[in-house]
Amino acid sequence: MKAEEFGKQFDDDIDISHVLDLSQAQRVMQTQKRVNVDFPTWMIESLDREA
Repeated sequence: MKAEEFGKQFDDDIDISHVLDLSQAQRVMQTQKRVNVDFPTWMIESLDREA
C-alpha cells in the first residue's frame, strides 16, 4: 500500500490496522505507578454507579 492510499484510508476513517505491524508497538510515556488514595464513600459509590 502506498503512503497516499494509506493516508486517504486513515482520513476516511477506514480501518487500517490490518496493514500495521503492531507486534513491537509501545505506548510512550504511559508508565504506571501505583498510589493509594482515600476517597469518601459517597464518591466511590457514585463512581460504581457510573461504571
